[in-house]
Amino acid sequence: MARLPRLAVAGLPHLLLLSGLDRQPIALDDDDRRHCLATLREASLQQGVAVHAYALLGDRLRLLATPRDAGALGRLVQDFGRRYVGSFNRRHGRRGTLWDGRYRATVVQSGATALQAMLFVDTEPVRAGLVLAACDHAWSSAGHHVGRQPDPLVSSLVDYWQLGNTPFERESAYARRLDDGLSLRDADRLSEACHKGWAIGDAPFIAALSAQIERPLLPRRRGRPTKAAG
Repeated sequence: MARLPRLAVAGLPHLLLLSGLDRQPIALDDDDRRHCLATLREASLQQGVAVHAYALLGDRLRLLATPRDAGALGRLVQDFGRRYVGSFNRRHGRRGTLWDGRYRATVVQSGATALQAMLFVDTEPVRAGLVLAACDHAWSSAGHHVGRQPDPLVSSLVDYWQLGNTPFERESAYARRLDDGLSLRDADRLSEACHKGWAIGDAPFIAALSAQIERPLLPRRRGRPTKAAG
């Protein structure tokens, strides 16, 4: 089966995943991590992509981001990769790519679904067993979203602002969501959709998107097609 083109829609949030080659670390120490995120910020500003959430783990980087135009995500990854991988290789005396093939990405419906995707990114370190609480991971946007530490990389999701009228209300509301966490079923659904490029949203959202994009947005049902009644 031919590989589907990535979903990229201007003005809508997208889940992205960049994985290390053969599950190798993409950052070896805190200097790498700081440089990685600073480079990501530079590239996002240069390419017109708003980063709403991120989680930098040992062998991967997850993002929720909105591109200004459909090509901005690809430019972001290319720009970020060129800057960061070059400096990483020089620092650690290595050569070649750092990434495991193409980055993964898919579009997410705004509103409650986008907030769930943001929660999915911020709780990734908990699912990975790195921390017990999402805010304890220093290399994610969770601390920013609950008011612990302002992060210049993060551009607030519009839907995040709907959580309260004041910063304290928004931060408290999101902190409660982090405490509640995300069900394993929802986490698996979002992870699979990002990995396979399936759109994330309700039926009307998928239908509206289908009118704009000429590629499957959801996996086909298994089994033979149902025969029409004679």
